[in-house]
Amino acid sequence: METNSLKHLYVEGLKDLYSAENQLVKALPKMARAASSADLRAGFEQHLNQTKEHVARLEHIFSALAESPKGEKCKSMECLLKKGAEMIEEVSASEELDAGLISTAQRVEHYEIARYAGVSTYAKRLGEDAAVPLLRQTLREEIKTYKKLSQLAGRINLEAANCKESHGGGSQSRMEATA
Repeated sequence: METNSLKHLYVEGLKDLYSAENQLVKALPKMARAASSADLRAGFEQHLNQTKEHVARLEHIFSALAESPKGEKCKSMECLLKKGAEMIEEVSASEELDAGLISTAQRVEHYEIARYAGVSTYAKRLGEDAAVPLLRQTLREEIKTYKKLSQLAGRINLEAANCKESHGGGSQSRMEATA
């Protein structure tokens, strides 16, 4: 692949991430308000502050490149966040909503991890030495956030399952009712 082609992929990847992070800045407060778990709410609020830092890092990288961060809207993030917003509107049980919000957040983190891994590799290959540590720092933070969400999901998903069963929604309750 020619260097200028890789540079194009790099800049487009950064623009995609810039759009994704800005969409997330708008979505996280809504997700935090919808969460019934105090731990989940606090996690979303903490990630909001971190996401704002990610935006600032990207702006710094764009400034060094003398490129505009503006590009097409990140359709992948838009789709992921749309599903989360629909869940907030449609799911009434707080435990189920928390489990769904965590699932949405985990998908968001997977997307961000993949994109940051890619652009940091491009930056390294292109000799963008100032950008590499910034991108890798963000990548580490995204991985750490994913791990925190996974730990929290273990407890919240169990609560959602137990709540469903105690309200007659679990398969055990249905089987006992027919016996």
